[in-house]
Amino acid sequence: MKKISNDFLTVCIEDHGAELSSIKANGREYLWQAHPKYWKRHSPVLFPIVGSVWNGEYRSGGKTFKLGQHGFARDMDFKLVSCTENEAYYTLESSAETFEKYPYPFKLTIGYKLHENTIDVIWKVENPGEKQIFFQIGAHPAFHWPLLSNNAIENGVEAMDEALKDNTERGFFAFEPKVERLKCTVITEGGCVDKSIEKYVELNEGFLPLTTETFAKDALVLENGQTQKVTLCDQQKKPYLTVKFDSPLVGLWSPPSKNAPFVCIEPWYGRADKAHYDGTYEQKDWIQALQSGETFESVYQIIIEQ
Repeated sequence: MKKISNDFLTVCIEDHGAELSSIKANGREYLWQAHPKYWKRHSPVLFPIVGSVWNGEYRSGGKTFKLGQHGFARDMDFKLVSCTENEAYYTLESSAETFEKYPYPFKLTIGYKLHENTIDVIWKVENPGEKQIFFQIGAHPAFHWPLLSNNAIENGVEAMDEALKDNTERGFFAFEPKVERLKCTVITEGGCVDKSIEKYVELNEGFLPLTTETFAKDALVLENGQTQKVTLCDQQKKPYLTVKFDSPLVGLWSPPSKNAPFVCIEPWYGRADKAHYDGTYEQKDWIQALQSGETFESVYQIIIEQ
């Protein structure tokens, strides 16, 4: 594990998955601490798919490959290639192991850079091969609810459970640009989506109230660049933290029916298959493509507001 810091933030990153494992500011832990009662991860990197492929398999080049939800990068050890006081960079490259699950050569770089109260999370995908490659990439950071006290967070999951047991209201999301409602893609069977169903979430003066029922039917998936900034606010609508991004999709999630102590804000370049999808990997919705020698680069930001 590596630690980087500045005058505002202290951040820890694990080599396994190049995964953020701690974000501390003002003596407070903001990032969920991966207790398996609710979810055993902190902030995994999703690659080379986001979400699920139908029946756990996909087709490419006349072959069928099996691949679990969100791909394999989150479960592999990355190589730390550089680290200074306030930034760190990790790489994962294609290998015999990855070719069993994904037929394309790649070099994936994940970087973390601190400036004031902001973490830049940097993604770079390179195509070192001679042919075009295809991929998806996404984030999955989980943040403690603002209403949890420092004491409850520091004393672990039982203390957080006690703090939340009589409080169904958790805070609010605010979105930019400001709109009156959001159109959500619906997750159905097999963790895949049904585009024939239209679901809308109404906002109240630009705010979405968050309760224990908000994610009762799984994640809220927003497509087509409906928002590029999601702010998690406390019960008084005061900003707590913000995730800012340029990706065309974002997923919002807390484990359904679990009264979990956290919520996720997830910028995505990709999403799950449509239910019963029988096309090729290269024809998936929101697939990204790189010609030989090309590089995909993107940055999203986690901004601590209080």
